Amino acid sequence: MKIFTIVIRVLLGLFLLFASVTYFLKTFPEPVFTGNMKTFSDGLVASGYLMGLAKLVELVCGLSFVTGKFVRLFAIVLLPVSLNILLINIFMMPDGISIAAVLFIGNLFLIYKNWDSYKEILKP
Repeated sequence: MKIFTIVIRVLLGLFLLFASVTYFLKTFPEPVFTGNMKTFSDGLVASGYLMGLAKLVELVCGLSFVTGKFVRLFAIVLLPVSLNILLINIFMMPDGISIAAVLFIGNLFLIYKNWDSYKEILKP
């Protein structure tokens, strides 16, 4: 099970690194959205910081997962980002739900595997 966890962690980290680096380096053209997704995307861009912040979180979490350092911390940091990606795909872009679901489930798996680390902060 330990090797499986490492494989999931590294694959998730590589995916996050790919998504963030391609955003910052503009290696691929921006996708063209329509309807509600276009409105939502335009709002993210108009904020001036939110998309960059999300991609920065992805970059740092990806580096953490690939190197194996601070995985327990960054699995929790990534949780709201991965949940938001999943919900965006459920409500506005159902064709991308499979990738979003893999990201979210992989994140939940890493949290589950490190659950003992979180018990102290979750005490009532």
